[in-house]
Amino acid sequence: MPAGTPIMEQRDEGVRASIGEIDGRRVVELHVEGGKHHSAVGAAGAEAMERSIRLATDLGIPFVGWLDTAGADLNEGVVSLHGWGSCARALTDASGVVPTIIVVTGACVSGPALCLGLVDHVVMTRNAFSFVSGPDAVAELTGVELDRERLGGAWVHEHRSGVASLVVDDHDDALVAVAAILSYLPSNHLDDPPRVAFDDDVERYSERAAAAVPAVATAAYDVRIVIDDVLDADTFLELRPAYAPNLVIGLGQIAGRPVGVVANQPCQRAGTLDIEASRKAARFVQWCDAFNVPIVTLVDTPGFEPGKDLEWRGMIRHGAELVHAYGEATVPRFCLVLRKAYGGAYIVMDSKKLGNDWCIAWPSAQIAVMGAPGAVQILHGKRLAGLEADARLAEQTDLELDYADRFSNPYAAAQRGFVDAVIEPRDTRRALAAAIERFATKRDSRPSRRHSNTPL
Repeated sequence: MPAGTPIMEQRDEGVRASIGEIDGRRVVELHVEGGKHHSAVGAAGAEAMERSIRLATDLGIPFVGWLDTAGADLNEGVVSLHGWGSCARALTDASGVVPTIIVVTGACVSGPALCLGLVDHVVMTRNAFSFVSGPDAVAELTGVELDRERLGGAWVHEHRSGVASLVVDDHDDALVAVAAILSYLPSNHLDDPPRVAFDDDVERYSERAAAAVPAVATAAYDVRIVIDDVLDADTFLELRPAYAPNLVIGLGQIAGRPVGVVANQPCQRAGTLDIEASRKAARFVQWCDAFNVPIVTLVDTPGFEPGKDLEWRGMIRHGAELVHAYGEATVPRFCLVLRKAYGGAYIVMDSKKLGNDWCIAWPSAQIAVMGAPGAVQILHGKRLAGLEADARLAEQTDLELDYADRFSNPYAAAQRGFVDAVIEPRDTRRALAAAIERFATKRDSRPSRRHSNTPL
């Protein structure tokens, strides 16, 4: 990378900031590492950090931070804490204005750890760790002995907390990851994402996608096969792949135009939605909307995952986060129903009345309050229970077929205006490419207000 223009170069030896480039993209880069006390940052360093974040916002270019820090400098006391507070405020002001990414290459503890939750994406190297309260504090309060890797290592944030969007091996891989994320994004919220040259035929049939989805509604498959085949070849960048794997999110391109993808994953927990999946998708949808990235949603879900623990932990509230994120998004939104689309989970996956711009379905789609077997049991269970076994089985089969024909096939949904078109699976790529091109001029027409009250 060419040498950048330094920012407050002499302010703190552990903090270096500059205006430079990453893979040809102009960015403000911040490095917090080295120096005395393992990059414990005092007031001077925090001032340089805040300045770099605000400069990125003023210039309308992405902010990229590289952190290996022990947190606030104890030698300066509460002054250093307020320094981190000023950085947090600057990141909050930058949120949704310019892309913000932090790479953790070592330690990121105490106050700085909270900054990871404020940025758009976090990349961690495998030897990195981050936590708010360290192993000693955990042991003192709870009696549980943990080392720093088990408490807040990269694996934890990759699989459990969802803090890390990507985990990579080393600094060089982290640089590649940052460049990859930025390649799909505009420099700020006032720009459109960059359209790039592509060599994948827009009219190509989606044969692999069509073959990937089994006809049997309960059979599992990997939705990433569908995603890869519908997008331009080799453009899908999956984010948070190990966290809430029952839902897939990521960036890709269709006809050279960047898109965000949200998809149920039937080979994980049958594609049901739970708290983690809802939160994962909601934050991604909100982020795509902030930076003018169209959203493509692929639906194949039997519903929300049931369970006392989920309900007690706030499934209602967290499920509403996804509803709110889609309902508030003003970028072009496209929904494709692949197979099952049942109940409330179908509604929150960007259904037509939630405001998507174009909804299509495959002929195999089943759009209903619930599956035919469950519906028949509720509607006709008492009568069926009074029949002999053979007669009950025959009657139940007839009732399920009738229910599916009248209520759960995509043509019935299309007649009611909930689906714009039923397409052949092999035509998916060409149909989406054409729709994305036609809706590219969509503009926000929402009433002015300070901000909404999201169900956080």
